[in-house]
Amino acid sequence: MHLPRRPKPRKPGPHVTAPYNSPLQLPAPAASPPSSPLIAGDRPHLLLSASAAHTTASVLGLIADDMDQVDHVIAQRLSTGVPLVAEVSRYIISAGGKRLRPALLLLMSRALGYEGTQHHNLAAVVEFIHTATLLHDDVVDASTLRRGRATANESFGNPASVLVGDFLYSRSFQMMLDAHDMRVMEILAEATNVIAEGEVLQLMNMHDPELDEAAYLRVIRSKTAKLFEASTRLAAVLAKASPELEQACATYGQALGTAFQVIDDVLDYAGDADETGKNLGDDLREGKTTLPLILAMKRGNAQERELIRTAIETGDGSQLQHIVEIVKKTGALDATRQAAAAEAQRAIDALSSLPSNKHAEGLLQLAAQLTERRA
Repeated sequence: MHLPRRPKPRKPGPHVTAPYNSPLQLPAPAASPPSSPLIAGDRPHLLLSASAAHTTASVLGLIADDMDQVDHVIAQRLSTGVPLVAEVSRYIISAGGKRLRPALLLLMSRALGYEGTQHHNLAAVVEFIHTATLLHDDVVDASTLRRGRATANESFGNPASVLVGDFLYSRSFQMMLDAHDMRVMEILAEATNVIAEGEVLQLMNMHDPELDEAAYLRVIRSKTAKLFEASTRLAAVLAKASPELEQACATYGQALGTAFQVIDDVLDYAGDADETGKNLGDDLREGKTTLPLILAMKRGNAQERELIRTAIETGDGSQLQHIVEIVKKTGALDATRQAAAAEAQRAIDALSSLPSNKHAEGLLQLAAQLTERRA
């Protein structure tokens, strides 16, 4: 298999981050015409499997020294006179994961030629904001497992998780001031606000089988993709990129974040709990109507639709295996993967405005490998 070629360099074009509810590119069912204006016709699958030599780990190796500095900043800024705050914060931050959001900020900064040190501070800010959202999410969702171990709320209780999440939010805003740049403040303030709106939207959409692609996309572009977008946009601001190039960087982040969440929703029905580090079927038990279910209900027969609707409305996971079979049989799972691939390709296309260097190539590799993600 070969990786897609990097788009030929050109002058920064009119890249625009997609509206929160703009349609995903979804293939039509093989046996029937599209049933929704959001469903696009067949399009080539532009992203192929990544070769073993180009793993995510090798890409992250490009910024290993930078990430060490970020870890140092995190350790410093978690210092507090309240032991429980430090204990809970370290518990979730040390739980593993690729730290993709701060990594994107670091990679994009280097790709744009940034030579300062403020990207270490802002990468730590992004990680703090992300960690705060995880703490709050797990309380709202009553989750018990994340990254293969007990969630913070399971280990320390809901009050501690919520309050430590608040601490991380407030500490991140203290750290933003170190950049001495109002544009940085604007980007992160907007991002945290949009993320919170996305969380509330998701809460409102719980147990609603009528949710469509546009409403689903609005949630994931708000609660997940927005921090990816902010991370890559911040890098452009640090590098003093032109408005056009800044927009291209933001487009890359938004598209990559959207693809990331779509694949995450696939893994809830096709993943391995040992690899994903979370319980399979959690989305269904929490009443979340994600894209695999939306497409399965559109493509399935009346009996299959009713089974899925009932499971969403009640949060009953007892029919999970049957629903997984429906999602696969109807082609909904493959269609969802193709939607993620289209978003990943949108991210790759946005890189055409960047200089040609190893860090830009690393950003391309991350997008190209995304549909192969298993955890």
